Amino acid sequence: MSAKTPAEAMKVFVLNCGSSSVKYQLFDMGDESVLAKGRVERIGTDEALVVHQATGRDAVHATGTILEHTAAIQRVLALLTSPEHGVIRHVSEIGAVGHRVLHGGEYFSGSVLVTPEVKQAIRACFDLGPLHNPANLAGIEAAENLIPGVPQVATFDTGFHSTMPRYAYLYALPYVLYRRYHVRRYGFHGTSHRYVSERAAALMGRPPAELKLISCHLGNGASVAAVQGGASVDTSMGFTPLEGLVMGTRSGDLDPAVLPYVMAKEELGLAEISSMLNKHSGLLGVSGVSGDMRDIEEEMEKGNPRARDAFLMFTYRLRKYIGAYAAAMDGVDAILFTGGIGENSWRVREEVCQHLNYLGVQIDPDLNRNGQKEKDIATPSSRVRVWVIPTNEELVIARDARDIVLKEKEKAGA
Repeated sequence: MSAKTPAEAMKVFVLNCGSSSVKYQLFDMGDESVLAKGRVERIGTDEALVVHQATGRDAVHATGTILEHTAAIQRVLALLTSPEHGVIRHVSEIGAVGHRVLHGGEYFSGSVLVTPEVKQAIRACFDLGPLHNPANLAGIEAAENLIPGVPQVATFDTGFHSTMPRYAYLYALPYVLYRRYHVRRYGFHGTSHRYVSERAAALMGRPPAELKLISCHLGNGASVAAVQGGASVDTSMGFTPLEGLVMGTRSGDLDPAVLPYVMAKEELGLAEISSMLNKHSGLLGVSGVSGDMRDIEEEMEKGNPRARDAFLMFTYRLRKYIGAYAAAMDGVDAILFTGGIGENSWRVREEVCQHLNYLGVQIDPDLNRNGQKEKDIATPSSRVRVWVIPTNEELVIARDARDIVLKEKEKAGA
């Protein structure tokens, strides 16, 4: 048997650090399989929850005191190397660590090897991603301390959208606000939009350069991206993840004049109005029931009129964006549904697609309603293909980490 190449032998540890959580997966890049995955929740408390699962084995659950990210990642590494629950003997088997970082501002258009300069740029984006970037950087620095010498790679949620043209990302505000404070549209969910658009091209057997795709990442947070020639040319989220579609608890697009009006009437401050828009609006705010589409659909079936309003607002806004992006690209070859709602709600897909006749969209009701894996739900006569593609952002991060580390090793050996 021939020896494995460096790419085949590499194991990549993928980290997604939130303000009080860490999600992780360990990949064997030989076959891109997941060796283990899990999460740590409620970091900073005496009741932190650790859930760890090695592939093919029962999940391990534990609670205890975990006060910061270094302790959380240390606990994860102990599980990964545990004789009972682990999948590697020693952390030295990890060839690279890939980190999800929310905001790269205008500094980064793709994944990069972490250096002191990269960390400084991530820190410079704290104002743009105040809830995420500090935690992302904490995860990077914790991994550097716990696995010294192992290359760290950052993948930015905003990176895929760096190809948007200026007329798509600039706001019609005084230009000085862009120049001084970088107020512009950035877009998010970029790693997911990139994965499903590349996967769709592969499934369709066509080069990405030939395709016009509309990618719909639908979950508690939701966004649409216009992907032309393999590059993002527009996306629904903007300066923050608040712009665009109706979401679980976020308002999406609204008249800016609503804000000072409501603030004056309700005597709200900036923190209160921000909380209202991000945590108490969207499906939850309209329905009064839940921000979870599964609950909305269940209530709608019971005849709850506000749940139906929320459902129809969600699907109406989505199909308006699809129409807008078909216009932006002068056509569309395929519409892609991903994310928790996009992958699992046949009702959402059906309600949206039955109003896209003008594009030549026709879906097969049986294909749409049955099965949850990758599938083309369009009829043979449909002029536009409609794909359901489960997203895999962690795999994108792992691939980028592997490729960047191997390239750096090649440079060093040249």
